[in-house]
Parts: sequence; structure tokens; C-alpha cells
Amino acid sequence: MEIKVLGELSLSDGNQHSAVASKRASTVLTLLALTPQAPVLFDQLVDELWADQTMTNPRNALQAIVSRLRKVLESVTGVKGDEIVRTGSNGYLLDVPAETIDAHRFLALAQTGSALVHRDPSGAITALEQALDLWRGPALMDARDGMRCQIHAVGLEERRITAFEDLTMAKLAVDVERISMSELRQLAAEHSERERLSELLMLALYRDGRQTEALEVFHGARRRLASDLALEPGPALHLAYEAILRQDIVLGHPRRALLGSGRGL
Repeated sequence: MEIKVLGELSLSDGNQHSAVASKRASTVLTLLALTPQAPVLFDQLVDELWADQTMTNPRNALQAIVSRLRKVLESVTGVKGDEIVRTGSNGYLLDVPAETIDAHRFLALAQTGSALVHRDPSGAITALEQALDLWRGPALMDARDGMRCQIHAVGLEERRITAFEDLTMAKLAVDVERISMSELRQLAAEHSERERLSELLMLALYRDGRQTEALEVFHGARRRLASDLALEPGPALHLAYEAILRQDIVLGHPRRALLGSGRGL
């Protein structure tokens, strides 16, 4: 069985596929999938589902939701639902290996790729591209009403950007032409608080023989930081800017600019 939470929640087992129609069942499955083979307490599940509501008997209501969820799981896998979602003394446990859940595969691949960036950039590219290819939309998009899922979603989205940063660094070490400048530029603009994105964009443009554009990225980042966060760029961004001005050899050798070529982004 495979459970996908990096986008719309879905279940599959071979040729059998199913969505989870119930919003609350989706929330329960998502929360259990975030910590497979570890129990999630009844009270935590109740709080995730009905934090702002007064329930007469929330435990019974939770049992009914889990019962519906087990039926969906059984219809997809052919395995009894109570063997997949097990009841413990204090909560429920999703009894599946972590690697059957796309979020956990993503985290494992992202960690592997990050560790390879400097010593094996080609290997890092392979692992990080596999990690990022698992994403089909916003993390936990069908279970974002509860606080715990919201926190986990933010963490996964942050790790997604870090993986993209690591991938860009690895591509810089192999071949700057493999970098999507437009995607990197867009992310740097959308996440002005993440100065590493702007720094990587500056370096990528410089290596591509576009020094003037690289310097303008610094000024654009500086304006956004001042406008959005009332901050100045940090030391790393300043150092990158100064190194580009000096054409410091530590940045690597830029490609010769192609005059009159009409190169775009």
C-alpha cells in the first residue's frame, strides 16, 4: 500500500486506488501517517478534529470515523482495516512501514541528497530530484484544519525549499545550464526571508555570464527584505555581492556572455 499526503490525500495498492471522501477521516489518516507504527493518543486526535467544539462523546465520534477509515483501507488493500489501523490502550496506530508514505520517502531522499551535495553532486542531484518529484501539491492539503497537521505541513514545505536549495547547489557544481533560472528567481521572490535562494540565484547568474543581473538580484532582495521584514541582507548575501563585484575566483569561472544572443530566463 502507498499513502500520499504531499498533495491531495490518496491511497493505492497495485491497481487499486481510492481517495478518502470524509474530511475528518482524511485528517485522522494524515495524522497517523505522520508517525507510522507509533500511537497517536485519542486526546490528540480529538483535539485535532474538534479543538473549538464541545462534544458530548468525542471518543464515540472518533471511533465512528476510524471505522469508516478502516473500511476504505480494507477496500484498497484487501487486508482487514483493524490490522492496518490498530487500537491501543491510549490511541490508534497506523501499522505500515514509513517508506509506504510519500512524506517519509521525501524526507529520507532529501537527507541523502543533502549529505551528498559537496562530495558527490551528481548523486545529490539524483536523490534530490527523486525527492522533489514526489510532490503533487501543497503538503497535507486535505488535513490542514487542525493545529498539528498545520505545523507538520509548514515543516514539510520548509524542507521542500531546502531540498530545492541543495539541488541548485549540486547543479552549480555540475553544470549551471541544468538550473531553471525562472523557477529559482520565482522562489527567491516569493521567499524573501530565505536569503540562500537569492544568494544561489546570484551565483547561478554570475556563472552563466550575467554579472549585471546577479548584482540586481542583490538590490531586489534588499528592497524586499526592507519592505517585508524591515531587515537588511545578512552577511552571506553581502559577501556574495562583494565577491561578484570583484569577480572573485572563489565563485568559479563565469561563462562568456553571449552578446546579441537574446538569451532569456
